[in-house]
Amino acid sequence: MEYSAGDRIRITTEKETLEGTLMPTPELQEKKVVIIKLNNGYNIGIANNKIKKIELIKKYKVKKSNKEKASTKKGLPTISILHTGGTIASKVDYQTGGVIARFTPKEILGQFPELVSIANIKSRLVRNMFSEDMRFAHYNLIAEEIKKEIGGGTKGIIITHGTDTLHYSSAALAFILEGLSIPIVLVGAQRSSDRGSSDAGMNLVCAAKFIANTDFAEVAICMHSSMSDDFCYILPATKSRKLHTSRRDAFQPINDKPWAKVYYDDRQISFINNKYNKRNSKKLKLKLVNPDLKVGILRAHPNMSAEEVKFYSGFDGLVLEGTGLGQFPVSEIDKYTKEHTEILSAIKKLIDTGTIVVMAPQTIFGRIQMNVYASGRELLNVGVLGNYSDMTTETTFIKLAWLLSNYPKEKVKMLIGKNLRGEINSRIEPEMFLD
Repeated sequence: MEYSAGDRIRITTEKETLEGTLMPTPELQEKKVVIIKLNNGYNIGIANNKIKKIELIKKYKVKKSNKEKASTKKGLPTISILHTGGTIASKVDYQTGGVIARFTPKEILGQFPELVSIANIKSRLVRNMFSEDMRFAHYNLIAEEIKKEIGGGTKGIIITHGTDTLHYSSAALAFILEGLSIPIVLVGAQRSSDRGSSDAGMNLVCAAKFIANTDFAEVAICMHSSMSDDFCYILPATKSRKLHTSRRDAFQPINDKPWAKVYYDDRQISFINNKYNKRNSKKLKLKLVNPDLKVGILRAHPNMSAEEVKFYSGFDGLVLEGTGLGQFPVSEIDKYTKEHTEILSAIKKLIDTGTIVVMAPQTIFGRIQMNVYASGRELLNVGVLGNYSDMTTETTFIKLAWLLSNYPKEKVKMLIGKNLRGEINSRIEPEMFLD
């Protein structure tokens, strides 16, 4: 008989009989051990070679979601929550030991009751996926769903999203959504909502407060500003990045300032940057990304091979993540660096055959200055773009793909260095570095 996580089972060994709930077993241990949760709440593993018999006591039935609409209150704005997956809407099901997600309005309000006093919530699932699985087609899908919600009269939209590639998605939506009239705020969580240290509730509540109480009409990110639970930052969509694997304040602005601080315990909102687009009556236009484009990222490193560059032959675009001010190993200085001449030739051939190649800084902060050193000037001479840009690698990648999807290549070359969605700053102030 087949058993699955959540089933109530009885296990008989040579020495004893145990009853409990069958729990998921780590992949590498599946053939060696069976794990059950006992009535006292503790988990126990029983080696397969010690088990004489397994009996099914009760089959686990998944509870159906309550699809009823949440009640609405007069005078409160309507906020739509579109879910794409990630930690923010998930919690551990202690019946099965697996992670479950909450997406319906009643489930969301049950999990985050503070939202009841802020807005009337519409909530639905767009995709339930890990953010590392995002592709260009998913950006288009989210944009289309945003358009539907705007057409329905929502005051603002929250996109719940896995944190690992959240900054790619925020940049993509900033470029795709032209003529935006309401705020679109991407929200993630580093720790699931069933953990005492979870940031999910605060991030979501602060995003809702910000939407409900401001005239902001941009794409932004809402995440913890520090390890404390005092306020969240509203971060610019094209100028932010995940800088830590697990800290709750992993997202920080790059070469820029946050838009605002949203305090969790009250409705105080403090703007840091007032130069934002305000709510308006513009009609939204979607300028989507071609899902069939091939755009890559190649990071400079010691002992590079020209074969690494040649791999991108036939690609539509390539971002070179250069060292320092925008260098790449392309200078032959002795008998050990002959490969560098081949690397430069490979880059030139890519460009000559139609691949748009753009430089971005692997230092993360700062601006590209390719005129300073010989290697940078050599790259400029063969047609590498991106000089003077302060875009992150991720935003450069997204912008390049979006431009290639919507403009001819000659115009792409001109627009890659122009500020279109706040992605390029004319001035980087000292406090914009890890302040």
